[in-house]
Amino acid sequence: MPFEAFHFLRPMWLLALIPILAMAWWWLKRTQSGSGWEAAVDNELLAVLLDAEQSRGGRWLGRCLVLSLMLSCVGLAGPVWEKLPQNVEQKNDALIVVLDLSLSMLAEDLKPSRVEKARQEIIDVLRTRNEGQTAVIAYAGDAHTVVPLTDDAATITNLLTSLSPDMMPVFGSNPDHALTLAHELFENAKVLQGRILMVTDGIDLINSVSRHRNPAFPISILGIGTYDGAPIPLDRVRQPGRFLRTQEGNQVIATLDEDRLAEVASLVHGRYAKATLGDSDILQLLSTPLPGEDDTLEVEREFDTWFDQGHWAVIILVPMMLLAFRRGVLVALLAFAVLPAPSAHASWLSDTWDSLWLRDDQRGLAALRYGEPEKAAATFKDPQWRAVAEYRSGDYASALSGFSTDSSIAGHYNQGNSLARLGEYEAAIAQYDRTLQLQPEHEDAAFNKDLVERLLQQQQEAQQQQQDQQSQANNDSSESDQSDQQEQQDQSDSEQSEEEGEQQENQEEKQQKEESEGEQQEMEAEQDESARNEKQEALEQWLRRVPDDPGGLLRRKFSHETKQRLRRGEYENRQGDKVW
Repeated sequence: MPFEAFHFLRPMWLLALIPILAMAWWWLKRTQSGSGWEAAVDNELLAVLLDAEQSRGGRWLGRCLVLSLMLSCVGLAGPVWEKLPQNVEQKNDALIVVLDLSLSMLAEDLKPSRVEKARQEIIDVLRTRNEGQTAVIAYAGDAHTVVPLTDDAATITNLLTSLSPDMMPVFGSNPDHALTLAHELFENAKVLQGRILMVTDGIDLINSVSRHRNPAFPISILGIGTYDGAPIPLDRVRQPGRFLRTQEGNQVIATLDEDRLAEVASLVHGRYAKATLGDSDILQLLSTPLPGEDDTLEVEREFDTWFDQGHWAVIILVPMMLLAFRRGVLVALLAFAVLPAPSAHASWLSDTWDSLWLRDDQRGLAALRYGEPEKAAATFKDPQWRAVAEYRSGDYASALSGFSTDSSIAGHYNQGNSLARLGEYEAAIAQYDRTLQLQPEHEDAAFNKDLVERLLQQQQEAQQQQQDQQSQANNDSSESDQSDQQEQQDQSDSEQSEEEGEQQENQEEKQQKEESEGEQQEMEAEQDESARNEKQEALEQWLRRVPDDPGGLLRRKFSHETKQRLRRGEYENRQGDKVW
């Protein structure tokens, strides 16, 4: 082993040796000092009273524990000293997620709702899939492509937060059209086999899915909901407590029929799993086998990688860890494993408990969805998500700083919105122009640019009007002063022989005139201030119309596609009698 090649892959673990050595020093100092009986009891009598074997056994066990901890730190640090050739493989599978956005997905048997749970599951799917292309299709009574096959998981995640049943142009539940679109995406991308994952709470017609049966494109189903189900709220904000009812007036209860979904999945060569905590359900569905081909494609190149030798520490630790198999140790570990979750009423305990199972970005996303953008901004680690939370909390300056690090289309668009909120209209227009250069069909950017241009024009007109009024007031004041001076000179030449009383009277008239002019200027200033306040209020009202909903473009896209299909006569009505 060449000494110069030896190093650690994770050297930060070696810092853990500092508290271990400190603990060993403290323990050694304590054991050397004895029990305190040596100073009070004769050595011959002390040998009879104390068990020397037990004392030596305790010291030996302590030394083994310290050595085990130190060896564990070295193993975790990843010692390496040689490289091995490694074949390069590239993920070759494709996945299309078909998301059910029918009204039943608004049911709240899963908190906060089924659709929120479905979005979180899809985000977990994207996080689990480090490679490969992914697409998303949303359907209700009609189906629409949200994102075609792509490896840009960030774009999919950004659009997922805006998907909801109320944005679908046609109510109902028609997976047939969604699966047809999925196969069209596979065909357009020249994909010969791939997986389809349906995220739904129910399938009314088995034939609508089974007719797409193909071993090369297995369809797995992720069930969202509970067996007991829940009513479907109509509008949780404006009409709380109102739920969907049938034509007969009966309240609709959206349930989850797992047996039916499992049957459908088996018919189409897929698997079924119910959405649960953790990744076990996702891993089960993503591992659905594809016929005849491996999921990876070996590339014709190799690279050398350091071979981690930390496993030798585990082998050495095995006999040492057997010493820990003492009475009471396993009981303590089992007791810790079955501890109940803390009460939801203790918020700080709840946050601590959540931090054990959720990443900071996941907790920040949950806070953002629950309407707590300030908390989300303090929780997010991802700079772009933090910028979104800061924008929604009204901290536009901090949001602009975060968006400035993103050079994508969304980054320039978000910078434009932040600058517009800060009143920097010209800079905002420049960012919208940059967005339209990268994506000319970006409707939100075009709309916002036109709106901010009108705001800028009104602001410039208001400033010009204010300057004109100030200039006019200065001119009037100068002419008045010249007139007064001329009048005084004339009076001085023609009335030098008049009495002092008349001069005093002229001075009083002049003073009254100046006071009258001062009052007039104050009234004009108040009118100008009132006009400026009205214009500022109008500008703010216009500014509040700047849309920052990332789903605005998708909503208009879905509506346009549905109208185009109706014009082409592809279908008369996909909704049917059942709207949920």
